[in-house]
Amino acid sequence: MEEKIKIIYEDDNILVLDKPVGLEIYREEGKSGEPTLVDWLLLKYPEIKQVGPDPARPGIVHRLDKGVSGLLVVAKNEASFENLIKQFEERKTRKEYIALVYGKVSKDEGVIDFPIARAKSGRFAALPPNHEGGRTAITEYEIMERFVNFTLLSVKIKTGRTHQIRVHLFALGCPIVGDILYNQKKIKKAPLDRIFLHSAKLGFYDLENNWREYESELPLELKSFLETLRR
Repeated sequence: MEEKIKIIYEDDNILVLDKPVGLEIYREEGKSGEPTLVDWLLLKYPEIKQVGPDPARPGIVHRLDKGVSGLLVVAKNEASFENLIKQFEERKTRKEYIALVYGKVSKDEGVIDFPIARAKSGRFAALPPNHEGGRTAITEYEIMERFVNFTLLSVKIKTGRTHQIRVHLFALGCPIVGDILYNQKKIKKAPLDRIFLHSAKLGFYDLENNWREYESELPLELKSFLETLRR
């Protein structure tokens, strides 16, 4: 596992990582299974064990789904934890993703602001604007490249709801390629064995109030898939 986790930046307060696809951030309570990012953190940085209120998620201030790759920041001490948590709550961070979706997105850029709520099926669903019961969720997108049956998007999220980008793009009628949970059965599935969603840019303020921003390239399998579409 260690050779797959790339350390982008590290100091006494934070750890910026490039998470590989297929790695769960933490283990749900009462469950066992494959090693998680938290397992790796505790082995490499045992002092993180006391950071934050939840011993199952020490140092974790935000998360990426198991099938999503890319940038993640971890707090190495309590001061940094509180600083980062506050920024995520107050929407002062920058979180930018790259997503490939099915279909042709009509507008060059746009904002999706449907509230999100958990459906009876266990999935999450986008609700009509101003609908009671959902949590506010704001997603901005901009087209990076158009293909015959696909669209490559740069996606920024102002909120951090569970499955937010996946739910919002599905509600837009353009589900993400490789997403087996939020998809349209009538669409012919592309030959990609992962979801095409990557955390490409992450920005926040450090404890000295300096703005820090990091970037991550698309993994090779996603680059290769795009090249097949360009031929």
